[in-house]
Amino acid sequence: MTTMSVDDLSAAITQHDLSVSPEDCERLCRYTELLWDWNTRINLTRHTDFESFVSRDLIDTLQLSAHIESGQSVLDVGSGGGVPGIPLAILRPDLTVALAESTGKKANVLTAIVQKTDLNVTVHAARAEDVLKKQQFDVLTARAVAPIRKLLFWLQRRSGAFGRLLMIKGPRWVAEREEAEAEGLLENVSLDVIHEYRTPGHDSNSVVISVTYNR
Repeated sequence: MTTMSVDDLSAAITQHDLSVSPEDCERLCRYTELLWDWNTRINLTRHTDFESFVSRDLIDTLQLSAHIESGQSVLDVGSGGGVPGIPLAILRPDLTVALAESTGKKANVLTAIVQKTDLNVTVHAARAEDVLKKQQFDVLTARAVAPIRKLLFWLQRRSGAFGRLLMIKGPRWVAEREEAEAEGLLENVSLDVIHEYRTPGHDSNSVVISVTYNR
């Protein structure tokens, strides 16, 4: 397992011209320490060094964060190892963040990580659409969960339980949108790219996509 150092994480953050408070940096370091320790026993993430964590996970989280208003409630769909939900909760304490992870073992790990990082985050060991049967959220977030057509299919019956869905997608998003349209999943749906940005070390850009249902 990678040796943890707040200074090393801070250096990686500075290298990418990002701004994170020392307190948040410490909590992010604690999160990665726990995540990577658990990752030796259960597959949670491919990003197991500070460079990849910052250049992918942290940058993606910050890009999403810029489009979430203060005080909103957020459900991270298919949270996996906790990105973007846990870093978002660390960086944006004004938000009410919950995680949905249907794989029981992963949900248990997320619960342990949340407890040991002292975060006020609820972990649901359930699919997002089942969580939405009982609770409403302002924003859903999704990264590396499923193609657009699958996400829209899963969530279409619960569209009244959330304000909008924010997705991080790579260059294949155009093809994914066409697949969703071909299956009739974009009817009464507004799907817009609201931000595009370069991911360090990759030739193609990533996008933030906003999905809202026209009611």
